[in-house]
Amino acid sequence: MTTVSKHPVLEQLDGLSQWAETVNRLGADVYVFDDGGRCVFRAGSGSFFRETEVAETARLILGKRDQQVHTTGPDQTMAAARVEREGWTGVIVIDNGIRGMESDFSRVTACMAHLLEGFVKDLGSRGTLEKHLDKLSNELSQCYEQIMLLYNLSTNMNLDQSNATYLQLACDQLTQLVPVEGIAIFLEKKIDSLKRLVLSAGSGLVAVDPMMADILQMHLTAELTAGKEALLDSQVDSPFKYSWPDRVHNILAVPLGPADKMMGFLVATNITNKPDFDSTDVKLFNSVANQCAVFIENGRLFNDLKELFIGSLKALTNSIDAKDQYTRGHSERVALISRWIAEHLKETRPISEQQIHYIYLAGLLHDIGKIGVAEAVLRKQGKLSEEERSVILAHPRIGASILSEIPQMRDIIPGVLYHHERYDGKGYPEGLCGDEIPLSARIIALADSFDAMTSRRVYRDAMSIRRALTEIEKGKGTQFDAVVAQAFLDSQVEQLWKIIQDGFIETWNYSNFEEYGTKAVGALIR
Repeated sequence: MTTVSKHPVLEQLDGLSQWAETVNRLGADVYVFDDGGRCVFRAGSGSFFRETEVAETARLILGKRDQQVHTTGPDQTMAAARVEREGWTGVIVIDNGIRGMESDFSRVTACMAHLLEGFVKDLGSRGTLEKHLDKLSNELSQCYEQIMLLYNLSTNMNLDQSNATYLQLACDQLTQLVPVEGIAIFLEKKIDSLKRLVLSAGSGLVAVDPMMADILQMHLTAELTAGKEALLDSQVDSPFKYSWPDRVHNILAVPLGPADKMMGFLVATNITNKPDFDSTDVKLFNSVANQCAVFIENGRLFNDLKELFIGSLKALTNSIDAKDQYTRGHSERVALISRWIAEHLKETRPISEQQIHYIYLAGLLHDIGKIGVAEAVLRKQGKLSEEERSVILAHPRIGASILSEIPQMRDIIPGVLYHHERYDGKGYPEGLCGDEIPLSARIIALADSFDAMTSRRVYRDAMSIRRALTEIEKGKGTQFDAVVAQAFLDSQVEQLWKIIQDGFIETWNYSNFEEYGTKAVGALIR
């Protein structure tokens, strides 16, 4: 604590130093100004040090000619009051230092105002003052903790995070602030085409089982229909309104989402630090439940967007593949094989999960430039004319040009543009060689060749896997990057072939091929 000067008035303001220390512990600074605007006392950490702004506030309060407490200052972050004592007039100012934060922090300034009001009213009555300080200190501390809980939930709204992880975070944060025997979140989910309430997160002894959850939701709906904010039931002042298991002494439940579209509920039983839940608990639980509902709805909308995006991409590539019955499904197979190669290459060199997603999507879109190539050219059995060949050779540039119109595709374009380059520099469209060729393009080039070799074309039959692998072995260091090719040759290609033959039903790490595509798109649009 720092005192600016030893002014005689400080002896008249009984308990000022002790009171100021209490305010300081709550994270705020205290100033006292005389009627000439001179600062005669300052106590605090000095982390804010806004004496000029505080002095301006003091001059403003001096002019009000009353002894009421006012909240004022920059962003309403100060509480100030005029004090008249034994012929001396001055101003006491509390500066909580918070600027540009959420509106919830106005509650902090309000608590500071009550703190100052208590000091002004109780000057000379130390016993009453200490009780008042303890009460307001507890209220202020609780206010901070509630704000930080909601702030933590807001900052952890990562769309890549699962519902279960986020909801568990909410339960854990709540139990740190409100001590209860058990807390749980139940969500509605479809199981065998029926909506059921499923325990999705919780801690402690949860007194509500899945069967009881249905009954609880009906009671909660009834309370909400009657205009209540929550279901709050106990036997403290009267018998239970509803029937509960024997171990339940008091219970609080709030909805996730509006009453007519309730997606689940948050429930807690048996608060341990007081006889019953109160209105403050109801408001806090509702705030947390609203945050959870927003997170779940945002996740649902984000998944819908990803599914729409991947569906559009696959519809586009399928329209290209459909031009030729011999290449039908080629784009999806190249995407799958590219991902397979990238994941096995990751064992020997650093490749992030996000890069693998990009490689998969580039493989899916690698032939998008063929959208303008006539079917007659794609299906031609004989040798292509120079003009027809030039059209085919242009498809990587056309594909890159199409994708360049979509900002989210910037990391996909290199794999599309350069997937026909050769490691020895004899490819197209730019004749790049070696590591000049982006890694994604080197991987897709191999995946494209393997699928082409093992697929029947209009001008030849499909090769066997053994022969295709022999051709890849021969092409190491010339047509293909030797490291990429070796990673593929060392993998269980027979397992990959089985996945392809089964129509991608069996995949690794995901329940099906569509699920992975949706996740990969998330790397583009999150």
